[in-house]
Parts: sequence; C-alpha cells; structure tokens
Amino acid sequence: MRVVYLAAGAGSTYCGSCLRDNRLAATLRAQGRDVVLLPMYMPIRTDEHDVSEPDVCYGGINVYLQQKSRLFGLLPSLVDSTLDSPVLLRRAGRWATRAAPETLGQMTISILRGEHGAQRKELRKLIRKLSTLRPALVNLPNLMFVGIAAPLKEALGVPVLCTLSGEDIFLDKLPEADRARAIDLIREATDNADGFIAPTHYYANVAAERFAVPRGRLHLIPMGIDVATFENCTPPPTDAPFTIGYLARICHDKGLHLLCDAVAKIRQAGRNIRLCVAGTLAPQDRPYWQELQGRLPAGEFEYGGEVDHAGKLRFFGSIHVLSVPTVYHESKGLYILEALAAGVPVVQPGHGSFPELLEATGGGLLCHPNDADDLATCILQLMDQPILRARLGRAGREAVRERFTDSLMAQRTWAVYELYAGTAHPGLDTPTP
Repeated sequence: MRVVYLAAGAGSTYCGSCLRDNRLAATLRAQGRDVVLLPMYMPIRTDEHDVSEPDVCYGGINVYLQQKSRLFGLLPSLVDSTLDSPVLLRRAGRWATRAAPETLGQMTISILRGEHGAQRKELRKLIRKLSTLRPALVNLPNLMFVGIAAPLKEALGVPVLCTLSGEDIFLDKLPEADRARAIDLIREATDNADGFIAPTHYYANVAAERFAVPRGRLHLIPMGIDVATFENCTPPPTDAPFTIGYLARICHDKGLHLLCDAVAKIRQAGRNIRLCVAGTLAPQDRPYWQELQGRLPAGEFEYGGEVDHAGKLRFFGSIHVLSVPTVYHESKGLYILEALAAGVPVVQPGHGSFPELLEATGGGLLCHPNDADDLATCILQLMDQPILRARLGRAGREAVRERFTDSLMAQRTWAVYELYAGTAHPGLDTPTP
C-alpha cells in the first residue's frame, strides 16, 4: 500500500509540523512502508535528513500569482515549473512570512474553494502528479486544504485523510470577514475527508467544536521523536550557573517577553540566573527582539541563533530548565518532548496542549498563562530544588522513551491508514475526545 503524505512546507524556517511530518515519513519507510512525502506551497525544512520529494505542489509563487490575476492560470507548463523551483520558493519564503493578512485571507478562501477557486490549475496539477504515483490513500497537511478532499477522492478513488495542525492560530490572524468565511468553508468540507489525525486531545476538541470535524472520524496519534538521538544528552551539573532556556521562533506569540520579565524579576531579587535563547529570528520580529534585549543587561542572556539538530543537542546540554511560555494555545509542543527526551524539565503555561503533555510525562511544572510573576515563582522552585528538578527530568525522559517515540507514532498512523484503505466507512475504535 502506497500513501502520499502532503506536507505544508515552511520554506526558509524550521517548522514543528515539518519536523513531525518528515520524522513520521522517515520512520514509516524504515519500517518498510511505502510513503511519499510531497511538499505543498514551500519546500519543507527539517533539522534531520530530509526525505521529502524535490517537487513542490501548489507552489507558493504560482498560488500567489493566480490569486492576483486569472491570467497567471494560463501560463505554460515550462514557466510553471520554473516558478515551482525549490530554490526560488525558498527565497520567496523569506518574503511570504511578511505577507499581509488581507492577502493570506483571500488566498486561504480561494484554496478552500478547490476547483472553484483561483488555484484550480494547481489542483489539476496535483491530481496529475498523484495519478502517476498511484496512492492507496492521500493524507492532507491541514484543514486549509480540506476543500480539495472531494475532488481528490473523485479523481483518484482513494480515501483522503487530514492531519490537524494548529489551524486556529493562523485563522485567528486573518481579517474578521475572511476568517469567518474560511471557517465556514472548512466546516462545509469536513464531511468530504474520510478521517482526521490529531496530535493531542486538546486540539482534537478544538477541531470538533470550532471546525465541525466529526468526532467519530477523529484519531488521536501523539507526536513522536527519535529518542535515540537524545540518548547522550544530559543537563549541566547542579553547581553550574543556573540557566533557563528558550527554544522557539523569536516572536510575541511564543512569549519570550514573559520569560524575559520573569528572569528580570528573579535577578531583581538578587538571584543569579542566565537566559539562553535559540530560534529563528525573522526580519519582521527584529524590533520585538531589540526591545527585549533592553530588558536584560548584557551578560545575563545568550542568543545562540537558529540551531540545527546538533546545535539543539548542545543547547539542551547547556540549560537546567526549558520554558516557552506561549501567548497562544499551542496545539502540539514538539519542543517539550525534545527537552524531556534530553532530561531537561520544563515550565509551561497551563493552557493548550501543555497540561496534557505534562500530565502524560510528569516532566515539569505549569504556571498561570501570561503571568510573568507566577512563571518566575515556578522557575525559582526548580532553581532552589535540584532534587525535584532531577526527578522531573528523569520522569519526563522515561515517559517520552516509552510513549512518545517516532516508532509508536508511525505504527499508530499506519494502523489508521490500513483501516481506511481497507474499508470505505469503517467503524472506529481509536481514542477520541
């Protein structure tokens, strides 16, 4: 059985969904499964070996131009192919992160309209590509593409599933009218997808309540990571200067300002603490970063830039605790599993997927959301109690090794694929919210 897994690439930046999708495809292949990982919109970027195909479907440049004018839907195939070049798309990806919400809103609506949208040419190209691959099942990357489920099923005659991936965060940034229309289109199209895969109970509930995803077709498959690569990673000794780490994109949504405020409060109390920051810094977020640097004197924080996998391991080996106090409600939180796999406990806000992940792993503490004072209190608790810190780190590492491995993620995903590939309307007994 061949599965074509469509992955929405982030182009020039690391993306949690891309990391998960690439790891899933790589592990399925290692288990002897026939999986094709096909990027959409932009090439994927991962800090592990990239197993995706070089071709990009629904290339971001073509999608954008066709949204601007129907004339671009008449371009010859040679021009289309040139515009879909991965090199060109990666360069365009730096611009795409700064695209106006108004443009993204109309484009999202258009893609959700499928064969009735401005990107109908891209849909036909995708169908031709999939027809040559002859899949037994197609997996869409997120709900923003659920509008093409019906034409894919009609053209290919195979089940179409959809992975859930924090769509609410993207949609909430669109203009109100565009957001409302996009959500209506998603709700209308969910009946056309055969099944849905959610990474957490939290987001499964969001998808069911906000997007009308049928609960009877929701499958909970926890994220998984390659735990073996974290095997030799250990936190610094207890007598080293206490260091709190942040590993995520540097932006307001991820809450780095809250962590800076918490560290400043701890320093004001006369305690010695360092902040180590790593992650992508996009051009539009530089003013935010410059303002944050003024909150902490030089020498009290370190910025390690964007890190690859080896750099990530070094980063975890240099910190005692990790905190990414997001302002928004995180649907996944892959970086939490990575920190715990390295034996590093976490302090996270008590919203989104974090309560669920920490209950499942026992690897950290929850603080009040958007509350730098409570965040500082929790950090101090772990700073002053090295025995507790070590216990949480061990518990988290053991739980991830047992319950959040890439092998388990792949096995569970393939079981769902087999269920749908073998029966048109299966009775489901997988966990649902």
